[in-house]
Amino acid sequence: MKIAVTSQGDTLDAQLDPRFGRAAYIIVVDTETLEFEAFDNNENKNSFKGAGIQAAAMVSEKEAEVLLTGFCGPNAFKTLETAGVKVVNDQSGRIIDVVQNFKQGNIVFAEDANKDGHW
Repeated sequence: MKIAVTSQGDTLDAQLDPRFGRAAYIIVVDTETLEFEAFDNNENKNSFKGAGIQAAAMVSEKEAEVLLTGFCGPNAFKTLETAGVKVVNDQSGRIIDVVQNFKQGNIVFAEDANKDGHW
């Protein structure tokens, strides 16, 4: 399964970035092999508005089935939900640890956004 994780860096040892749309990177990880690809989110991070929606579109295009992040706003959440991507909010720590927690089933899928619009 492919999952997306918001990250402050481009490796699995980086810290999770709590901001979804304005995260520094979005890392897409294969949960079976732990192979990953890091995507620079600079264009979305610096956009005036719509960062979450654009980041959600990127996550969907990369065929991730789940997003692990700290906070996800309402527009991004709706976009992800429409694309069939499940969201897990309130995550923190190193990317590798967050991924391992997910693999062990230590997560709760979000039913709604956990952040008002605009970070």
